[in-house]
Amino acid sequence: MKIKDIRATTVSVPLEAPLRHANGCHWGRFVRTIVEVEADNGLIGLGEMGGGGQSAEAAFRNLKSDLLGWDPARLEELRFRVSNPTASLYNNHIQVLAALEFACLDLLGQAWSAPVSEILGGRLRDRIPFASYLFFRYANSANGHGTGEIRTANQLVAHARALKSKYGFKTHKLKGGVFPPAYELACYRALAAAFPEDQLRFDPNCSWSTEQAIRFARNIEDLNNDYLEDPVFGLSGMRRLREKTRIPLSTNTMVVNFEQLAANIRDLSIDVILLDTTFWGGIRPCIKAAGVCDTFQLGVAVHSSGELGIQLATMLHMGAVIPNLTFAADAHYHQLTDDIIEGGKLKYENGAIRVPTAPGLGVTLDRDKLTEYAEQYQRLGPYPYDRDPLRPCWTPTIPNDRWADPEDSRIPDLP
Repeated sequence: MKIKDIRATTVSVPLEAPLRHANGCHWGRFVRTIVEVEADNGLIGLGEMGGGGQSAEAAFRNLKSDLLGWDPARLEELRFRVSNPTASLYNNHIQVLAALEFACLDLLGQAWSAPVSEILGGRLRDRIPFASYLFFRYANSANGHGTGEIRTANQLVAHARALKSKYGFKTHKLKGGVFPPAYELACYRALAAAFPEDQLRFDPNCSWSTEQAIRFARNIEDLNNDYLEDPVFGLSGMRRLREKTRIPLSTNTMVVNFEQLAANIRDLSIDVILLDTTFWGGIRPCIKAAGVCDTFQLGVAVHSSGELGIQLATMLHMGAVIPNLTFAADAHYHQLTDDIIEGGKLKYENGAIRVPTAPGLGVTLDRDKLTEYAEQYQRLGPYPYDRDPLRPCWTPTIPNDRWADPEDSRIPDLP
């Protein structure tokens, strides 16, 4: 089996409502690049990467001449060809490599009539539990009703209750860094009070000073915390915080390759490594990293980077084969209104999603949906994730824990 063709299509898929992030960012829709690797036997393997547009599609077009005739089973050689340590300094190779690895594994699974999890060592679990992944949100003006806002603790708790009722989540993650830490602390504690039997986690996207993080961590030590994710940026700041709190710390920003993992092991700063199949360059590097973490008794969890169904399938197959996975996975998936795979969005059952059992990744492109959301991308263009139009003057650390933006200075009353 040899590679016959490579195609990349950028899509824009709507969300229920715009998701607010730290550092002056927000998401109003998910822009992803869908990759198809066609083999000479007629099989098509699927991949996915974050972002997209002309640059991503050009990257795959430029790789095409090198990879035509390539055996998709030669994954290690493919890794070096795409992420040559010198050549890769000049391109965003990691997510490109990940998308190609997904597609090659999908091809191999289809050719061998086996799910990807089975060719990666065999599944240890058939279902992967997920966290609710809660965001402060803007109202969705695109739906014509202006609904979906989450700004107060009451709105947050109501949304979490609705998600738990619909999907069965038993773990709740709140994305912070939007409002002052004191306000988000009150919202987080309100969430804990509403779900006393459930697990919790909090992620302010590296937006705090170490002193702010210490104060926040000490004020949540009595809760059912899985971990505190990326409160500050840098291993030194995380190390200082780790000395001051009893809560495990996690990251998906500071340890996303093996050199960084080694640095963390030599001088421990982070307890739980969040494995992202795109950030690490594929499923196989994540499995390898999980093995290293198991050796040194670090925790691992499955990270979400705003995936559609193809990448979600890679997360499910990865989670199925990792022995030391003890945390619920993250997924933005329930925030989406649609997907580009046949049958629509994968289904939650009691807070978990079943690992696909069909050959390969176990998902198939819905050609009509691919066309629809590719046309939407062409109409709307790329999404300015790092430019929140309602927070043009956002700054992370100014006196009295207040942001500089006047819209965000109108903090609701604490619950």
